[in-house]
Amino acid sequence: MIRSPMKSRNCFVYILLLYSICLISGVFSLGSVTLERIEIFTTHDWLKYTPTVYFRCQGENKKMLPDVKKKNIVYTFKGEESWQPLTELTDKKCKRCGFYEEDTVGSDDVFDEWEFCPSDFMPPKGRYIRFKGNEFNATFLCPQCKGTAHSSEVPEEKKNNVTVVIIISSIFSVVCIFGAVVGYKYWKRRKREQDQARFLKLFEDGDDIEDEFGLDHM
Repeated sequence: MIRSPMKSRNCFVYILLLYSICLISGVFSLGSVTLERIEIFTTHDWLKYTPTVYFRCQGENKKMLPDVKKKNIVYTFKGEESWQPLTELTDKKCKRCGFYEEDTVGSDDVFDEWEFCPSDFMPPKGRYIRFKGNEFNATFLCPQCKGTAHSSEVPEEKKNNVTVVIIISSIFSVVCIFGAVVGYKYWKRRKREQDQARFLKLFEDGDDIEDEFGLDHM
């Protein structure tokens, strides 16, 4: 039984799609950043009794902090609030982020803006403290961020685990590539067999016509 060209082509496309997913899953792994605590030391909008404070990374939506209403008070969070997480970081990419206060008149005021990077987060829990004099003091958490794996501070057992993960990921990538190559060769071989079968069928049909009209006895 010969598989149709469409099925063979679909099989090849499926293998390529699987391979693409393999690569993407390794490149765009994410670490969720949550706010653990914050204290603001000042407010900027003199027309409002309570400030409207928010966090935002460039190109992303505002993350309002509805509980932060007064200065010189430490607000703590569990990371489960409806507005959490604040953002997500990729393995090696920093973001331009900051804390801001909505202003009644004019543009919003800035507590601070900085490059937010995965390497900022320190072991053992992936904690990062950002302090800006006379403005705020905030603590962030990102257990998945790569900054939690500084080689000088990670136990040997964890280093070995990281090595095993890297080896397994490499093997998995090789398997994906091998599967794509095998799938392509299989598709080419099936296509060649189908072309040969159609070619032979043309000869068989020609022989049937000759038999029907007795052309082989002429």
